[in-house]
Amino acid sequence: MTENYITSEDLAFRPRARLLQMLGDQLIGSSRLAIFELVKNAYDADADTVLITLDKINTENAKIIVEDNGEGMTADIIKNIWLVPAHDHKEQQKKEKRRTKAGRLPLGEKGLGRFAVHKLGNEIQLITRAKDSDECVLHINWQDLIDKPFLEDTRVEVVTRTPIIFTGENTGTQITISNLREQNWSRGDVRKLLRQITSISTPFNEKRSDKFETLLEVKGHPDWTEGVSDIDKLKDRAPWHITFSIAKGLLSLNYNFIGVPGIKVEPRQELLENEKLLLPSNLKKNKVVVEPEDLHGIGDISGEFFIYDRDKLVISKFGEQQLVESFLNENGGIRVYRDNIRVYNYGEPGDDWLGLDLRRVNVPGRHISRNIIVGSLDLSVEDSFDLQEKTNREGFIENETYERFQQIVLSVLSIVETERQKDKERIRQITETGKNIEEKKIEKPLTELRKLAKKHNLTDELEPLIEKTEKNYNEMREVMLTSGFNNMGLAIVFHEVEHGVRSLYRTIEHSEDITLIKDHAYELVKILDSFSDLLRKGDNKPASLKNLIRRARDIASIRFRAHKVQFVCPFLEDNIPDIEQKYIFKILIGCLNNIFDNSIYWLQARWPEDTIGQRKIYIDVRKDFYGKTAIIIADNGPGFQDEQEQLVKPFFTRRPNGMGIGLYYVNLAMEVNKGRLVILDDQDDVPTEFDGAAMALVFD
Repeated sequence: MTENYITSEDLAFRPRARLLQMLGDQLIGSSRLAIFELVKNAYDADADTVLITLDKINTENAKIIVEDNGEGMTADIIKNIWLVPAHDHKEQQKKEKRRTKAGRLPLGEKGLGRFAVHKLGNEIQLITRAKDSDECVLHINWQDLIDKPFLEDTRVEVVTRTPIIFTGENTGTQITISNLREQNWSRGDVRKLLRQITSISTPFNEKRSDKFETLLEVKGHPDWTEGVSDIDKLKDRAPWHITFSIAKGLLSLNYNFIGVPGIKVEPRQELLENEKLLLPSNLKKNKVVVEPEDLHGIGDISGEFFIYDRDKLVISKFGEQQLVESFLNENGGIRVYRDNIRVYNYGEPGDDWLGLDLRRVNVPGRHISRNIIVGSLDLSVEDSFDLQEKTNREGFIENETYERFQQIVLSVLSIVETERQKDKERIRQITETGKNIEEKKIEKPLTELRKLAKKHNLTDELEPLIEKTEKNYNEMREVMLTSGFNNMGLAIVFHEVEHGVRSLYRTIEHSEDITLIKDHAYELVKILDSFSDLLRKGDNKPASLKNLIRRARDIASIRFRAHKVQFVCPFLEDNIPDIEQKYIFKILIGCLNNIFDNSIYWLQARWPEDTIGQRKIYIDVRKDFYGKTAIIIADNGPGFQDEQEQLVKPFFTRRPNGMGIGLYYVNLAMEVNKGRLVILDDQDDVPTEFDGAAMALVFD
């Protein structure tokens, strides 16, 4: 084929000089992030102190000076590494696990961080000195460089001289940036920068082996950096303090409820040592337990959480309420550190990388939102090699390893939320702040919805549905309150309706598709229709319990096979007579399938290997359960850890990402069926092999 060619020529890429501008300007998101990158470079150079100086800000002669006391650079390093974009020496150092004299592995690896200076200004002066070397000086005018046609046409002069800045035995690097691109710095901007650079090194780990400190000086405005609150000053205002570590797939956790001044709630502590960590069932097919291989590319994880309470009565007991709330607004969230240095921008205002706020919206009575938690997660640079930072330096690449990391952290947080619920309930019982939770009116969320509908000219379409929702809710409220139900039932109805309102609200805000908006509005009405099933009593008549259990088994049979669960039911044997009992078939079917669903999850937790015969569910019927007829259900999972009073409360769950309404619904449904749910403390009523969770659905 080559004989048909007219010409053949090997060509090289010829990058335009403006590529330098793009490396700094378009890969780095903000000036503060650019400074962050320069500080990380100082860390990689084994500095223990970095001083950032803002000089003559808000004038034409403004300068930013970043100076460290690291190992500095020789002329040879400047020539062969610093002036070579995308040099891979740090990446190679990481792969070879070659630590510096200070025991550090490099944070950078792409060889682009130094171009962050272009985000800050058009002119830079770099002065650097390595041990036993002369001082090196170079000047760069970015505009002059990018005006050249091609990258190969650019030139930078490097001068060596007798030390003037780094004299004696001193080493380090000083970068002065002038002709700033962002000349207007307000007091608020400076304080935000201070908070960010001081967060570069974790404030939580007091046992870290190496020292790394960042300082900020604003010449002419020393007061601008005074009084910036940090976690050291305010961590004692947090009622909850949690530390944890995950190693080889096992969790150790120290949960501390410190108490609230002036409220007589006893402090308490819970300790977990080398416990299995559970995952949401949808993360890994048929696996709900973290295994050592799940930490591959992530490494061991340790963390610390300070959790606050923004209830007005509680937060006021700690004093300086406004200061604490302001601090949480600016610092709330969970940060990530690698070798004690922060991975930006996790934990920044506006960044909800764990979806905490959405979880809170979905289950407001249980989950923790970003604005009440200040936390850190610590990773090893060496072991977290599959968590790779994005080129723009704003977090990790969102790959499968990153998703695992998120879910593992959320699973830890779920344990904390479950324990915290207990303390919150004790506080509510004393302060009575929660006694009327069932009596919430639906008017407030619906009023907001009406305002939004009017704003978007949707009143005619949505008002009939809003009115129907309001009418149905209030009717249901009256029925529940006058029928002797546990009033806590209304809390869950209110939550579901409010969740539907929020979903519709978001749809209106972000979509112009009237069909989609109407569909969401109809879904809101359906929410109430589903709850109204509980209140229909017309079909409560004697019916076969064998048919009930057989039908529930058949519905769950595919899941039983998929998860290798053995279903044992002596009551369904041919020689056992049937029993008829008054109940509402549709509701009891829902209860049994709810119980089966939970049981399957917890069986996977205790028996992660899906060997046939390990996982078992038992169900039987007794006519003589303390003089009553009862359906007995048990399994050989890990069993219940909590008292029945806690287990049947709405939104209480130990299942990661669980809604916490399963046993609550079963309890409420048994009330509707003139019965009750009883959690069995011992397994006298079931064969000994079923030593996990056990309960009875008792018909009174």
